[in-house]
Amino acid sequence: MNWEPWTGCYQISDGCTYCYFYGPHAKRCGQNTIQKTDKFDWPVRTNTKGEYNIKGNKILATCFATDFFLPEADEWRKDAWSMIKQRSDINFLILTKRIDRFPVSLPSDWGDGYDNVSIGCTVENQSLADYRLPLFLSYPIKRRFIACSPILESINLSAYLHGIEHVTVSGESGRDARECDYGWVLDIREQCVKANVTFWFKGTGTFFKRDGTVEKINPFKQGSIARELDISILNGKKLF
Repeated sequence: MNWEPWTGCYQISDGCTYCYFYGPHAKRCGQNTIQKTDKFDWPVRTNTKGEYNIKGNKILATCFATDFFLPEADEWRKDAWSMIKQRSDINFLILTKRIDRFPVSLPSDWGDGYDNVSIGCTVENQSLADYRLPLFLSYPIKRRFIACSPILESINLSAYLHGIEHVTVSGESGRDARECDYGWVLDIREQCVKANVTFWFKGTGTFFKRDGTVEKINPFKQGSIARELDISILNGKKLF
């Protein structure tokens, strides 16, 4: 289940170049005006009986079609945090490429983090891992995960896996997608095994290189092929 309190986005790093949502071949290309959606208050909406429309014990992927830490949303984020705190029975999953803006609009009672918030930091190459992850680890966050998505090269996360609950890896999708090398995926998996961190190979991407051959994968099969390789280590953890 997804909650998109605002919409619109724009490129911040190399992983955004062919964004499946706002990139040059996406239906939403050019929608870089950041606007509230009609679901801004969705987590706290109630029915005629006064019951929440979204029941508890859910995982709510938040701003997966935009970015929670966009500067244009700084004022709105204050209200979003308030709703997140109110719905302590929901696990809010927040993924960002703008982790350097994490301290902006942080609620005064944040402390070392809310129990029901998991923050994910996206890194697509080594230089961004080396920039973003030290910041990520320095912030007061109770639950952290890393998303190598889209993975664009071999990435060594070993120095940054302390305090990380989970790592997700996926290739890039789209007609201009850059290839995903299976060797990169297996290497990150091995890093996770050594650090005792759960690992999820979410999707192959469009151009998947394995055994020296690059195969073009149908977008509707990228997830299923990744599952068939059976390399994820989830230990019963439910992610989405």
